[in-house]
Amino acid sequence: MIFIGGVSQGQKQLNYHGQVVICGACGAYGRYQVIMTYMYFSFFFIPLFKWGRRYYVQMSCCNAVYELDPEKGNAIARGMDVEILKEDLTLIQKGSGNPYTDHQKNVDDHDMECPYCGYHFKNDDFEFCPKCGKRL
Repeated sequence: MIFIGGVSQGQKQLNYHGQVVICGACGAYGRYQVIMTYMYFSFFFIPLFKWGRRYYVQMSCCNAVYELDPEKGNAIARGMDVEILKEDLTLIQKGSGNPYTDHQKNVDDHDMECPYCGYHFKNDDFEFCPKCGKRL
């Protein structure tokens, strides 16, 4: 008789509906995406038990990753309404920067600015703003 079993690693995105927060890594507004990682033993491709659960928070703005306090993570996994505080997070990986202010770094490369919406663009003899459509 052949037994097929093994140990693997799993990941699950948890259902967390928190409020919009200011990211500590990039300073932009974002939401927490809570992820649980774990090890599991499977027998005939059926997961039997899990261990080593760890909880992480990924920011929606810059994809920075924080490790979440295990007690808060367990509560979120059980479906409880929990507020994540900055004290509950430990930065693991910095994000890709602020998507809103990084655009402003390249403002010097542009020649024109729309007086109505503030959109920056190269002077290519536009009669209308490419963003808001108003006559320049």
